[in-house]
Amino acid sequence: VENGIVHDTIPRTVQALRNWDPEQGGAPGDDVFEAFYTDMVFAVERKSHTRLGSRLNYERTGLASLFRKSGRRVGKFDTQDYADAFNTLDPAWKDPATWGALAGSEGASLPRTASAYATWRDVVHADGDDPLEEEPWDVLYAALYADLLQAPAGGFGNPLLNDAQSAAAGFEPVSLREQFGAIDEDWLDPEVWRTIRTYAGRYTPGYFLNSVDLKLTADGVQYRDEGDRIYILLFGRTLYMSLVITVSCILLGYPVAFLLANLPLRTANILMILVLLPFWTSLLVRTSSWKVLLQQQGVINDILEALRIVDDASRLILINNQTGTIIAMTHILLPFMILPLYSVMKTIPPSYVRAAKSLGATDWTAFWRIYFPNSVPGIGAGSVLVFILAIGYYITPELVGGTRGVFISNRIAYHISSSLNWGLAAALGTILLFAVLILYWTYDRIVGIDNVKLGG
Repeated sequence: VENGIVHDTIPRTVQALRNWDPEQGGAPGDDVFEAFYTDMVFAVERKSHTRLGSRLNYERTGLASLFRKSGRRVGKFDTQDYADAFNTLDPAWKDPATWGALAGSEGASLPRTASAYATWRDVVHADGDDPLEEEPWDVLYAALYADLLQAPAGGFGNPLLNDAQSAAAGFEPVSLREQFGAIDEDWLDPEVWRTIRTYAGRYTPGYFLNSVDLKLTADGVQYRDEGDRIYILLFGRTLYMSLVITVSCILLGYPVAFLLANLPLRTANILMILVLLPFWTSLLVRTSSWKVLLQQQGVINDILEALRIVDDASRLILINNQTGTIIAMTHILLPFMILPLYSVMKTIPPSYVRAAKSLGATDWTAFWRIYFPNSVPGIGAGSVLVFILAIGYYITPELVGGTRGVFISNRIAYHISSSLNWGLAAALGTILLFAVLILYWTYDRIVGIDNVKLGG
């Protein structure tokens, strides 16, 4: 799944972390903190650091607040000391044109400065300002200081740089490692940096691993904590309940379709109107009506109590569980089973059954040996239709399922609308799609998709 936010927000940090060995223990070196400082300054200006924190918070709790806290304080670091020192050394450093010229002519010798200046220029342009009129930021001076210390002595063709290099050796260094540590000690925790390093790629299998209760760590793929393993359970529940709903629709829909196909036309048309009537009502209204019927103080329990089948203390719990979901969804999806069955049954010639009876078959034998096999294509069509609809249903399980009757689709909706973890939602949706395709392929191998028809 696409994961470019880490690389795009802190590219210098990602590059620096490639040279860090997590197995050595301890937080990364100063070069990583220098790169991270540069990235954070620009990320805060673009207001992208909070989105990065939210993304990494999916993998390690607490990183969202850590990035927000750091964003508020990174602009107050002591790197102002570098700016004061360079400006005192030569007023030319205050001139934005100086930085533009050096980034172009000495860019190869000043890689950090050239990179920081290019990003700074883009940020200034994005704000509608002119880089040649904007006062250089502290982050540029910090990058220049780091470049001057790394470059060979007197290796520049520009006297301004050579003078600055000579003077920089006497500047009081600012430890960016300590500055970040002062914000929060978590920045000195190697596990934080391991998480950033692990999810620094533009694409990651982490979302798919999370979808099957695994996680990607610096040590490889591992099981998630016991309390966090919910997705395999939800996938299993979704498949199981969809199968139960499909079987329930077959058991209830087959007799209704049989009546529709064999009753006189006038009576059959009246029954067909009753079958189609739910389509004239909003799905939300139909689901809400089941809440009224199934709740403990609802109509069904009141009737059972009036008939003395149950007493007030032992009212049935029919809602906010799997039972409520199965009952409501069976009712909602029943027409999708009846209609394919009806269309197939209408094509079965009545003479087949009469011929079987004339040869001595009982009513049951004629039905089971002659009529039922000819109606199997309708069962197949209805089953495929109902099962695929059930496996992706959202609103009905959400309203009547409680915590034990929800489907994986409810978790997908949660990640899209609430947690905003769209990557995980996409991974869950993809797995659900492949599950349907596998079931479709299995059905084709066992029954044959050519035998599935809606009549004719």
